[in-house]
Amino acid sequence: MKVCRQVVGLSLALMVIQTSIAAQTEVSETKVEVITVTKSRELVLQNQPGDRQVTLDGDVLSLVKHQHIQQSINRLPGVNLARGNGQEYLPAVRSPILTGAGACGSILSAVDGIALRAAGFCNINELFGAPTEFADRIEVMRGADSVLYGANAMNGVINVITPAISVVPEQAVRLEYGAYDFKRAVYSLGGGEALPVRIDAVVTSDGGYRHSSGYDQQKFNVKYQSTVGDWDYVTTLSATNLDQDTAGYISGYKAYQSKQLSKSNPNPDAFRDAQSVRLASQFETLDSAGAEWTLMPYLRFADMRLLQHFLPGTPVEKNRHYSAGIQSSYVVALSAQLEWAAGVDVELTRGSLKQTQAQPTQGSEFLQQTIPAGKQYDYRVDASQIAGFTNLSWQASEQLTLALGARLERMEYDYDNRMLDGRVKEDGSECGFGGCRYSRPADDRNSFTNLSPKFSAIYQLSQQSELFLNVSHAFRPPQATELYRLQREQTIADLDSEEQRSAQLGYAYQGPRLAAEVVAYIADKSHVIYRDSDFFNVADGNMLSHGGELLLHYLINDQWDVRVAANVARHRYRDHRIVNDVDIYNNEVDSAPRHFGNAQLGYRFAEQGRIELEYQYQGAYFTDAENRHRYHGHELFNFYTSWGWQNLTLSLNVFNLLDERYAERADYTSFSGDRYFPGQPRSAYVSLAWQL
Repeated sequence: MKVCRQVVGLSLALMVIQTSIAAQTEVSETKVEVITVTKSRELVLQNQPGDRQVTLDGDVLSLVKHQHIQQSINRLPGVNLARGNGQEYLPAVRSPILTGAGACGSILSAVDGIALRAAGFCNINELFGAPTEFADRIEVMRGADSVLYGANAMNGVINVITPAISVVPEQAVRLEYGAYDFKRAVYSLGGGEALPVRIDAVVTSDGGYRHSSGYDQQKFNVKYQSTVGDWDYVTTLSATNLDQDTAGYISGYKAYQSKQLSKSNPNPDAFRDAQSVRLASQFETLDSAGAEWTLMPYLRFADMRLLQHFLPGTPVEKNRHYSAGIQSSYVVALSAQLEWAAGVDVELTRGSLKQTQAQPTQGSEFLQQTIPAGKQYDYRVDASQIAGFTNLSWQASEQLTLALGARLERMEYDYDNRMLDGRVKEDGSECGFGGCRYSRPADDRNSFTNLSPKFSAIYQLSQQSELFLNVSHAFRPPQATELYRLQREQTIADLDSEEQRSAQLGYAYQGPRLAAEVVAYIADKSHVIYRDSDFFNVADGNMLSHGGELLLHYLINDQWDVRVAANVARHRYRDHRIVNDVDIYNNEVDSAPRHFGNAQLGYRFAEQGRIELEYQYQGAYFTDAENRHRYHGHELFNFYTSWGWQNLTLSLNVFNLLDERYAERADYTSFSGDRYFPGQPRSAYVSLAWQL
């Protein structure tokens, strides 16, 4: 594979050299895709300079037809999701692959601008509740943007945009079948201008390539558009259901190379059941002064039940939350050069969590004594979030646009422990070896107030190119699980909000045959929350990240094109912390490859036909904080083809074309040693779609 990497690298280098000449001399009616699209919070601010939002458009989504969101979204620069089993994953946007109870709080996942889960109640796999299978596009904001999006938008924002209501009636069906008894049906119906309603639905069943690892999933989305008085509005009702049998890690050095071990499942009883419902509206109007008002009220419900196969005793967790909120904005042109925007966001949430173990713990005497069967956690949290933001955009000259914004946000938790306080059994009796593993803090109230400023600028070098700069401060309050799901002797989690100061500088070009963007960034994260050697949740960590990203799309001619997303990054611990007798200061953060990326070579034939060969590269990374163990990375090839005739479209996709043995994720612990989520062998999928 090293030869493959060298050949691909040389080819891309030659392509870039050729591009610098061709972009100046060739003119064609064919246009390359626009890399940078929207520049702000969806449906709220539309003219925020300096923010770089990349988009995975509908053409790519319809070609890939991902079985897992990672297969599509990792095409974007800065994004490196690690696929787990079933619909699970671990996120990474300009960051290491994030793990831990509150790690999901560093990236905001949203649908049509509204977060999938309430602030303070994130889930590491929450994108499986987004309707990505029939999305119009997926937008990713790389880097911090707490000013517009608030808590959790510290490393980035992933925003799934659902299809709009068409002015003409439409109806479409897509049927898919593939490896390991994968079956999926996607249906869309639009009533057109006479009946402004749109319905999208998907039903999926997957047998799973590992033992006891299949899933069934259903999603639907209904939109209705109308007016009331001077207000135009769109209302959306969506719901999802996931019923999954989950396969866990396999253990042993390079166990993923074994065909037998890769198909095994050490946790055949593991499962995840999750449901969600969301009702949201967007109201818009213009007042007499020409100012735009936007109101986005919403209701949200999420419920999940899973077997924690990764914990001793394999307890069952059940968590749910109800929330209601509203986003608002006011945008007005103060002059021909000045635009001012402001808004208030409010959210109220009631969440709960129960953890129960049915059977006695197996293993050492210590585990048996400290982890008894029965109920281990049972608490409720009422949370409130209120924030105000403001932003001033100034067209300083024909070439230069500047923006300055800030957000003030307060997050408050009211925690109610519905069991006995402390580290005792459910009935109040003591555990051996000094106390039970799980500690339940007494009822408490916690609040966090954060101010997040940001400065950004764009300098227009020409009609086709620009420079951009963004300097920002972002934050995320501790998640409820970090505050109240304690262990050992800890009775109070004295945590601060994680904070990140970051800057990015970049160049973007949009020509007749070439679209390209190059970005360099640096980010300093402080008060990082982690579990220390005493099993205490603390906020003493520091991390320094810096890197660069390249995204380009080049039209070789009217039939051939190439797309490239390349990333180089380094993430280091910057706090003196002893892990297994090693001071990890300046060590590479585990699960953080220095290099990763992908490239696609595409050929368009006939009027509705396309063939595409994709190359994916995952660089090596350390699997432990001590930097003693590592995964050496992998390279994969995928093949996509799609052919349309009249109202029919037939496609064949093959993933892992060369049938490589690799790991989607590698990890190391002192208890289990090397462990992996094995990658799926070569898999083919066929699809037939038609417009009715």
